[in-house]
Amino acid sequence: MAQVFDRSSNALARAALVLTGLIVVALGVALNQLQRSPWVTKQGQRADQPVPFSHRHHVEGLGIQCQYCHVSVEKSAYAGIPPTKTCMNCHAEIWTNAQMLEPVRKSWATGESIQWIRIHDLPDYVYFNHEIHVNKGIGCASCHGRVDEMPIMYAENSLQMEWCLNCHRDPVKNLRPTSEIYNMAWAGASSNKPVWCAETGKLAPTAQAVTCTTKDPGSVNPQLAFLQAEQQPNATARTSDGESNKGSGVQLSPNALSGAGKTMTDVPPMAILPASYHKFTSQQALGTYLADKYRIRTPNELQSCEVCHR
Repeated sequence: MAQVFDRSSNALARAALVLTGLIVVALGVALNQLQRSPWVTKQGQRADQPVPFSHRHHVEGLGIQCQYCHVSVEKSAYAGIPPTKTCMNCHAEIWTNAQMLEPVRKSWATGESIQWIRIHDLPDYVYFNHEIHVNKGIGCASCHGRVDEMPIMYAENSLQMEWCLNCHRDPVKNLRPTSEIYNMAWAGASSNKPVWCAETGKLAPTAQAVTCTTKDPGSVNPQLAFLQAEQQPNATARTSDGESNKGSGVQLSPNALSGAGKTMTDVPPMAILPASYHKFTSQQALGTYLADKYRIRTPNELQSCEVCHR
């Protein structure tokens, strides 16, 4: 009986299996890259907005703070889109006949909202809270990029789950003092630009428990160098002319040259003294310190999916 299959059939079958496997792998890699591509994430794409609003003009050029338009960013889960009234606070007086602002004037006259195209749009199953991120030391630029340099707003980051998890696994690289939240040019602590931080004494699991400065606390006011750590709430303050003033304060030596000055300062209780400041010359060290003081949970403490998904 003649053979049904040729001798080369085994080799062809093996080659077909290998080829099928390679096709499956290549298809998986292609789909993975497609899912991460700007075609899906809209990363870097400029939307055709009804009004070509320029953040660079308003933020960098005019110096308008983020909170002026996004009023709820510090106290709500949403940053908020400014109402037409916010625009008209200025444009009722300037550029009143500009053609590009016609949708704004129409919205103000009719009461209908401007239909802005949302740039940073997370899936409905993701719960993101602006308030907790801002108050825990995450700056605007960490997520939105250098908005002050964008003539037309676009998404600088993908905002995919992988991108979020990379920050939650190592948040210290993005943590900053709350006083620098809206500083788009913040680059972190370094040897050339150190940061000094100290505890405020407030027993709160938020960023209010820490204060930071980019200026050497001991050099801001020469008299601060004489502050002593011990407070004397019932001590009597004596001025250089001999008058007494009973009250609270911190022991302060007179001026080393003139001998003038009060013995007691008006520094309130729990005041931060230069000796209590910590100097940081690297973002890693600063971020580690802030993560501890801000009570940032570690990856091991994030045991429930309900932290993000509700």
